Amino acid sequence: MSQAPSVNPRHVLDVKTLEMLVCPLTKTRLMLSADRTELISVAARLAFPILNGVPLLSLDEARTVEPEALRELPDLKDGH
Repeated sequence: MSQAPSVNPRHVLDVKTLEMLVCPLTKTRLMLSADRTELISVAARLAFPILNGVPLLSLDEARTVEPEALRELPDLKDGH
C-alpha cells in the first residue's frame, strides 16, 4: 500500500486566516475550493491559487471561473 504524500503543515492554509481574506476586486468573502488549491470569489468569478499555503490574491494570478463551475461549489449546492 502506498501512503498519501505528507503535507508540510507550514503549507496548509489556516481556517482563521481564510475568514479574514476577501477578494481584492469585490471585497467579498472567498471560498476554499474542494481540492483546497484555490480561493474562489463567487462575486468576481475568479479563482486565486494557493501555493505552499500562501494565497496569491493578485488579479494577475487569478483565473476566470465559469458560472457552471460556481454552481458546483459546496456552499452554493446547499443553498447558502
